[in-house]
Amino acid sequence: MEITAADTDPALLLLPWNVPLAQWPEDLVISLPRGISRNLVRFVAFGRDGAGTAGSVDGGTVYAVKELPDRLALREYRLLGELRKRDLPVVTSAAVVTGRVGAGGEPLFGIVLTRHLTFSLPYRALFAARPAPAEAERLIDALVMLLVRLHMAGFMWGDCSLSNTLFRRDAGAFEAYLVDAETGELHDALSRGQREWDIELATEKCAGELMDLQAGGLLTAEDPIALGLSISDRYRRLWRLVTDELRITDGQLWRIEERVRAIQQAGFEVGELAMTAAAGDVGRDVVIRPKVVEAGHNSRRLLRLTGLDVGENQARRLLSDIDAFRSRRPAGATDEATAAAWLVEQYQPLVRAVPAHLRGRLEAPEVYHEVLEHRWYLCQQEGRDVPWQEAVARYVAEILAHKEDEAVVTPAVAE
Repeated sequence: MEITAADTDPALLLLPWNVPLAQWPEDLVISLPRGISRNLVRFVAFGRDGAGTAGSVDGGTVYAVKELPDRLALREYRLLGELRKRDLPVVTSAAVVTGRVGAGGEPLFGIVLTRHLTFSLPYRALFAARPAPAEAERLIDALVMLLVRLHMAGFMWGDCSLSNTLFRRDAGAFEAYLVDAETGELHDALSRGQREWDIELATEKCAGELMDLQAGGLLTAEDPIALGLSISDRYRRLWRLVTDELRITDGQLWRIEERVRAIQQAGFEVGELAMTAAAGDVGRDVVIRPKVVEAGHNSRRLLRLTGLDVGENQARRLLSDIDAFRSRRPAGATDEATAAAWLVEQYQPLVRAVPAHLRGRLEAPEVYHEVLEHRWYLCQQEGRDVPWQEAVARYVAEILAHKEDEAVVTPAVAE
C-alpha cells in the first residue's frame, strides 16, 4: 500500500485501509449531506487529538473519502492539486491511497481524501429547503460561472453536473466548487469542440437532475427542462463577455472601461488589456483577457507599482484605470514604467486639481475614484470621451463641493 499525502495529519495512518469503505466502522464515519456519486463517498472526522470523532465535527478536520480504482484515484488527486494551484474553486485534495489489500489478501479500490468544504451543500440539500425560484436561477448561474472559469484554465470537465458540484452561499448568490475531477482533462487551452462537449453534457445532466427534483416534489415553480437547457445560453453569454474582442473607434475609449466593469461585475478580474490596430484603420481591436486573482491581490499589486496604500475595491478601480492608460500608450512598456507614468501624468495632476480648501472632504484615492465614476457617467450620458480636465471641474462643482468635510488629514501629493 502507498499513501501520498498533501496533508501531514498523522491520524490518516490510523484509518482502516485494509477494509472496504462500505465496511468502515460507524464510530469513525460521520453523517453529512452528500450528492449522488457513481463511487462510494463517506465522511470521517479527526479531533485535535487525532482520534476519530463520530457524529461531531467540532474542532476537528473533516475529510470526504471516495473509493475508486487506483488509476482514477491517482488521476483525480493530481488534477485537483493542479487546479488548486491555479486558484480555481475546487475541493482540496488531502491524500491518495493505492495498492490497498484486504485482510484476506484480496485487492481493494484506491481512495482519494479531500478536505470537506465547510458551509457547503450539495444541490439536493439546498432544494430540500424549497428555495425561491430566484435561488434556483442563481444556482445554475454559479455552475455556469464555474464551468467558464475551468474552461479558461484549459480544464475539460467531462462530467459537469449539479451532483459533482458543491455550493456555498455568497452574499445572496452562490459560489460553485468542483468536487469530482476523475473524468477531467487539463490542456494548455481548450478547442471549441471540447468546450461544446462539456456544455452539452452539462445541459443534459442538469436537466435530468432538475426533473428528478421535480418528481420528488422539491422543484415546483420552475420548468426543469427550460432551466436545464438555459445553461447553454448562459454559458455563451458569459464566455462572449470575457473573451470576445471589442472593436472601438478613437472617440469610444470609454467602451473599454464599460467592458472591464461588466467583466468585474460577472466575478472576474481583468489581468491584461491587449490592443492591436490595423495600419490605416481608424478602428481598434481590443482584446480583454480576464484573470481571476486572490483576495487582496489588487491592493498589494497597486502598492508595489505605485506606493499607494488603498483598500481592495479602490485598488481594483485604480488598476483598471492604469490598464486603460496603458492602452493609450506605445506597446512594450513594463508594468512598473506604465504605473510610474500614470502616477505622474494622470493621478497626481488630477488630485492636485482639487482646490486646497476641498481636499479635506475625501482622501486622495477616493477622490480619484469618484472622478472616474463621474467621468464614466458623463461619457455614458453624452456619448463622447469627456476630457479629464472637464470631468474634474464638473465633479468638484457638482459633487465634491457639496460633501461634508470628513476631517481626515490627506497626505500631500508629491510634486
